[in-house]
Amino acid sequence: MCHVCVTEAVKARMLSRRDLFRASAAGAVVAGGTMLGAAPAALAQGAARVVDLTHTHSPDFPTFGGAPGLSFDQQFAFDADGYNLNVLTLDEHTGTHIDAPLHFSADGLSVDELPLSQLVVPLCVIDIRARAAADRDAQVTPDDLAAWIAAHGPIPDNACVAMNSGWAARVGDASFRGDAEGLHFPGFHIEATRMLLEETRAAVIAVDTLSLDHGPSPDFATHYAWLPAGRYGIECIAGLDDVPAAGATLVVGAPKFRGGTGGPARVLALV
Repeated sequence: MCHVCVTEAVKARMLSRRDLFRASAAGAVVAGGTMLGAAPAALAQGAARVVDLTHTHSPDFPTFGGAPGLSFDQQFAFDADGYNLNVLTLDEHTGTHIDAPLHFSADGLSVDELPLSQLVVPLCVIDIRARAAADRDAQVTPDDLAAWIAAHGPIPDNACVAMNSGWAARVGDASFRGDAEGLHFPGFHIEATRMLLEETRAAVIAVDTLSLDHGPSPDFATHYAWLPAGRYGIECIAGLDDVPAAGATLVVGAPKFRGGTGGPARVLALV
């Protein structure tokens, strides 16, 4: 039962980066229109367990700007109407959510256009918890990526490279955002972002904080490098302590909002 319908204008098609990104995914489309690709290892071999990497969203979940990102307006109640129904008012970029290429580019892919081959992907976890405990503005660096590669081998094609800074445990605390002086939390250093762009075919970067860039970033350098290149991000991911550094498969339940710059997502790891 739909009581509220929201329509959005769709940009006119043009020869642009968007067409280039679509073309790069076209090789995975078969005649019947189904997107196919090589099954990640955890899918091919069967997963022993499923780990939820999604925070429970609520009106008091911390946001980058500080204002609530979600509100409920109950339209029907079971006692009076025989069923329950809420109308949600939702900021695209709250809770565990996706940053689509369109979020930081004029004509990048919207969240509904992300290819299926980038939604079920190998998961690589970069652990910077020790450094972040001592420095709340710590960043994933090229040295961190090199150390992961030395231990586990090359970063797989289409992988999600996720930062585990330990910040997910702070969601109920004011320090998740920072303090009275401003935003303070870990993120990806621009040089690590460039290394992933230039030396790998990773499709996704994920952070357990509010932004792909660290809190004090003055220019969103990682956002502006990563998203316009046709890659996407996941922010406020949870549960990375419960998955291995390598070998798991990430399943991203991306929303299909036409023209959306992102949106809350259910994110699972198959281990």
